[in-house]
This record gives sequence, C-alpha cells and structure tokens, in this order.
Amino acid sequence: MFKPEGIITPVLTALDENEKFNPSAYRDFINYLIGAGVHGIFALGTNGEFYGFNQQEKLEIIKETVKIVNGRVPVYAGTGCITTKETVAFSKQMQDLGVDVLSVISPYFVQVSQDDIYRHFSEVAQAVDLPTLMYNIPARTGNNIDFTTVKKLAQYSNIVGVKDSSGNFDNTLKYIENTDPRLSVMAGNDSLILWTLLAGGTGAISGCSNVFPELMVEIYNQWKKGDFEKANAAQKKIRAFRNVMAKGNPNSVVKRAAQLRGHLVGNAKEPSNCANNPAIDQALLDVFEYYK
Repeated sequence: MFKPEGIITPVLTALDENEKFNPSAYRDFINYLIGAGVHGIFALGTNGEFYGFNQQEKLEIIKETVKIVNGRVPVYAGTGCITTKETVAFSKQMQDLGVDVLSVISPYFVQVSQDDIYRHFSEVAQAVDLPTLMYNIPARTGNNIDFTTVKKLAQYSNIVGVKDSSGNFDNTLKYIENTDPRLSVMAGNDSLILWTLLAGGTGAISGCSNVFPELMVEIYNQWKKGDFEKANAAQKKIRAFRNVMAKGNPNSVVKRAAQLRGHLVGNAKEPSNCANNPAIDQALLDVFEYYK
C-alpha cells in the first residue's frame, strides 16, 4: 500500500482576475515545484482553497493536476466534504482519474463526536479503494481526530496515515506512539517538520513549500541523510516566514508571498485576500531579503 512520505506541497490553485481557475499558470507553478524537488503535489488542500470551489470546479482542478504532474511525483487530492455521503461520492470519482492518494479532512462546521468521526472515515474506507490520508485541522474544522479514533481506523488497510495540523505536538506524538506503526504521520505545521520526523513521522504537507520549496525539501533530505545540524538549520530558517503568516489568514499570506516571488498564481479568493495590505507586503519583502 502507498506510503505518504517526504515534503508534499498543498499546491496553490492559480486563479485569474475573476477568481476562475487558470490552468496555464497552474501548470507553470506545479512544474516549478517539482523542479525544486518536492516529493508530491496535493491538489485542493487548505492552501489550494478547496473551500472556494464547487464540485465541478474541483474535478477540473484535479484532472488538470494529474495531467500536469504526469507521474513524476504522487498526486494527492482533497476530497473531504461536510457530509459523509458527499465525501464518499466525491472520493469515488477519483478512482479513474489517476490520483494516487486521497486526503480527507474531518467533517467541518457540524459538531461531531469521535464515534461520528469513526463512522465517517469507515464509510469512506469501505467505499473507495484508494489510499487515504486523514487530515486533522481542528482550528478550522472545530473537530479534533483523537488518537484512539485513528487507532481504530487503522483496521482499514487503505487508511495509510494522518496529517496533523493541530499545532499540538503531543497530539502528533500520540498518533506516532499510540496508534499503528504502519500509519504515516505527516506534519501539517511547518514549525514541527523536523521534530515530527525525529519522533517517527514520515514527512510533511508543507504550505511553506509553495514559497520556499528548496528550503522545506532541505529539512527532509538532510534528516534522511542523518545530518541533524543541517536539517535543524533549515528548520530554524523558516521561522521568519511563519511569523509573517500570523499577520493574516495563513494560506492567503502564502499565496501573496508566491505572487511577490513572481509566480502568477493570482490573488486568494475574497474575503481573505491580503493583496492590498502594505504591511504584509513589506514584511514579506523583508523575509525575502533575509533568505538571500
């Protein structure tokens, strides 16, 4: 079964001035990321603004992603919806598109129990043959996937791991130490990539890799070589950019940073567009100088 590992980029969805998908700019950006050494491309994650597209638009974006990547790295596709029925139906559509692994966010907006979360992922796992990575981001969903729930869900062989964007390293450790060793635990917080790897995780789904892919890949590659000093130096260096991300909606800041670095990805969808914020722009330009 597929094993998620390395630095996976939750790729920004390139948009035109009317907030419509821009396939040509998207192609150029994905080619740049793969050329920089990322180990996978994840379409329609949080940084891809999955929340801003209808199902038909999502299908177009995923199809284009598979076409552009063309087997060079694994393709992850975000298929999680609020309801189980919708998540299952959309996930099933991925099976013939060439997607390598699903990323399924926990139910969001609606308040759910751990039993509800278990049933949700169980139904997806039983209905779809593709490898599935669970996505835990309680600050956005309002629902944390408890490690006990992850441990129960490990009975399904096509559930291959979990991405933890809780920002709570103890939560990540519980996934690693108290579930099933075959599961891949991926960092979702870029400040915790190296520490997740050292604890037994397998990589990261890194929003910052949209802007500094070589730096994020350096963390993983140096760790894999066993050079902790160089891996830690790369990990520390991302702090300056992370500090700027806190000044606005984080994935909107990431998109603005990519724009300022010359990538024609367009603005983030309103209302979280920070393109007209001089303070953020100046902070980002200062970070770029720091990284020179």
